[in-house]
Amino acid sequence: MEIVKALNESFAYAKDSIWGLWKRWIILTIMYVIFPFILGYMMEIYRGTTPAPEPENWGRLFVDGLKFLLVGIIYAIPVIIIGVASFLPLLMSIFSKMGSGGEFTMDLPTLTPFFLPILGGLLLAVIVGIVITLISSIGVIRMARVGGIREAFNFSAILETIRAIGWGSYIFAIIVIFVVTIVVSLVFSLIELIPYIGFIISLFLGVILTVFESRFMTLIYESSEN
Repeated sequence: MEIVKALNESFAYAKDSIWGLWKRWIILTIMYVIFPFILGYMMEIYRGTTPAPEPENWGRLFVDGLKFLLVGIIYAIPVIIIGVASFLPLLMSIFSKMGSGGEFTMDLPTLTPFFLPILGGLLLAVIVGIVITLISSIGVIRMARVGGIREAFNFSAILETIRAIGWGSYIFAIIVIFVVTIVVSLVFSLIELIPYIGFIISLFLGVILTVFESRFMTLIYESSEN
């Protein structure tokens, strides 16, 4: 899998999908705000549609978007549970103090015993989140291509796909797209500082980033078939 080639092709795909096509760009920006629709559009891209699909078949886009959202929520549950559990000792201590009529002071000596479980829990949540991201990214594309929410959790098939891509290549690709997203998001944050129109501009540009990321992940997935 050639990362640079995939990046270039994804950028060209995103540019050709909206550049000069103002009506489509505006529609996609509206869909970007009504997020189930843009998630459904991402599913169309995941199916390998080239060139970029027209935003149509609204019912299908909405349903696909809800499926995407549901899968994301299910995958997020372990991270949420770990995150909540890491703060549980602190919360129990606060409620215990309040229940007995006492006062819980938020000073360093009182909070120090809770630092270790909180930091340990958050670190575990990050690690689990990374693993889930690696699996769910392929799972969602499988759902788009094969059909059915269960395919998003077909772990044997997902792991087989990742092995075909190559674990090293796959992780490197995820890191690259993560870095690109962070850098571009920082640029968007600066653009949003422009009075009155900054937020609107960032929405229009956000569509390009979404299409770019979706196409890039599609190419990563398709490299397992080569």
